[in-house]
Amino acid sequence: MSGLSAAARVRHKLGADVPDRVDIVIVGGGSAGCVLANRLSGDPATSVLVLEAGRSDFSFDPLIHMPAALPFPIGNRLYDWKYESDPEPFMNGRRVYHARGKVLGGSSSINGMIFQRGNPMDYERWASDPGMDSWDYAHCLPYFKRMETCLAGADEWRGGSGPLVLERGPANGPLFGAFFEAAQQAGYPLTDDVNGYRQEGFAAFDRNVHKGRRLSAARAYLHPVMDRPNLHVRTLALTTRIVVEGTRAVGVEYEHLGRHHTVRAGEVILCGGAINSPQLLQASGIGDAKTLEPLGIRTVADVRGVGQHLQDHLEVYIQYASKLPVSIADGLTWYRRPGLAANWLFFKRGLGATNHFEGGGFCRSNDDVDYPNLMFHFLPIAIRYDGSSPVEGHGYQVHIGPMYSDARGSVTIRSADVHVKPSLIFNYLSTDQDRREWVEAIRVARNILTQPAFTPFNAGEISPGPSVETDEEILDWVAKDAETALHPSCTARMGLDDESVLDPTSMRVHGVEGLRVVDASAMPYVTNGNIYAPVVMLAEKSADLIAGNTPLPPSDAPWYNLRAGSPLWPPTTRKTAHSEV
Repeated sequence: MSGLSAAARVRHKLGADVPDRVDIVIVGGGSAGCVLANRLSGDPATSVLVLEAGRSDFSFDPLIHMPAALPFPIGNRLYDWKYESDPEPFMNGRRVYHARGKVLGGSSSINGMIFQRGNPMDYERWASDPGMDSWDYAHCLPYFKRMETCLAGADEWRGGSGPLVLERGPANGPLFGAFFEAAQQAGYPLTDDVNGYRQEGFAAFDRNVHKGRRLSAARAYLHPVMDRPNLHVRTLALTTRIVVEGTRAVGVEYEHLGRHHTVRAGEVILCGGAINSPQLLQASGIGDAKTLEPLGIRTVADVRGVGQHLQDHLEVYIQYASKLPVSIADGLTWYRRPGLAANWLFFKRGLGATNHFEGGGFCRSNDDVDYPNLMFHFLPIAIRYDGSSPVEGHGYQVHIGPMYSDARGSVTIRSADVHVKPSLIFNYLSTDQDRREWVEAIRVARNILTQPAFTPFNAGEISPGPSVETDEEILDWVAKDAETALHPSCTARMGLDDESVLDPTSMRVHGVEGLRVVDASAMPYVTNGNIYAPVVMLAEKSADLIAGNTPLPPSDAPWYNLRAGSPLWPPTTRKTAHSEV
């Protein structure tokens, strides 16, 4: 293939026959799967096969690669698994829609491109569980640095030579300026970098956007190494069962273009995400025997934590109308969309070249929490993911929600047939903590959005509106209006207790040899922020564990800890356009 162009090599690889025996088979070509494919195939003596149920992320597909097109793949069967929860008991029986990427790159090919590592205290919490010592912040930070090229500058906290190129949102213009000024007027600081020394505060956000295009895990990790002779990728390949002999996984069965195949492997690694991975484990006889036996599934390993401890982030939009024509609404009108598309297609510029989630912040809703429990995304337009707007003309909004709710749900198969979607229940709003923090979240958001900095623009709240004021009214509105932030996780969590699924030192499934899980399901607790960056970090670290490499040495970089009395250092003195109205 040496004489072929890069694009031709990719087409050849995706259409070629694949071996029926490999060293490693990776089930799922999403965020984690792309990282592992890159790192593990770096050894020429190791043959790697990636099986992705969706199609390729073709380079000419604007619905993937144009950042502003991000709403269009969601709900489209060509890109999305289109999951839906069971009726949620604490949300008036609503079913909550869950988009999951069904395409090479997984959800990194359809997500909002917001890059958030989470708070250092997230990883201290991970490490506080038995056996999880090596997952503290000091051990995770080197892998965060290895995976990124932060264009804002490498330092103790940020990497400068990794596959993921991160551009910081400009977050300028009058509405962003008002937002950052209002946050300070409400008593919250700015921070230099929410992924650096101090997460707490408000700032421009890092994004997986580079030179006007989405930079998914597939584009960053997989496509650059697609021509390795020991790496094989098969798309449109749905894995239906893990083949287990005795107590060892020896391969998988999968469907491809209507035909059934079996591939033998020395190692099977599941990277399907927090819904697909536990579903496949259960369908293959690995899970709680009390769940499997009524479905006629022979229990291979009674691992009762499979599918349990499901966690997610729920969010709402707080929306305001604007007195002045300063939002991006005019640029997104239907008659300007051809020009927007042409500007992006030919020059990779303009409103099509940004995800629009260019800034936001993290803060505490009460004095009891040890680190920020609320995340804000600010948008200089009032609009929902489906493109609908509650106001004609101009507006603005924040996306807001608690970050580490103690609500827990589950993923449970309904059938041994993986074509049948599993039962999903998240139990949103089911705990006292969750309900308390939701009320606080709405009040904090309103406090910021009604500060004097917004006086020139504030034409009144349009969602939820002034009729929603008491605690009960707020919770009732959240139950009716909230959407998932699309961060399902923790359903095959690392740990050593009876409810855990994975050995934290190897990512192996308890009780089954030759089988590992590396994706968001492996997290013991959901992180404080979007989960794409933590998943990539987890995969980077797991690649060393799987390959037997010497782990990267822990970092001694300091980080802000309110309870430990950390100083506000480096000083947050930035006074740019973010502070100007």
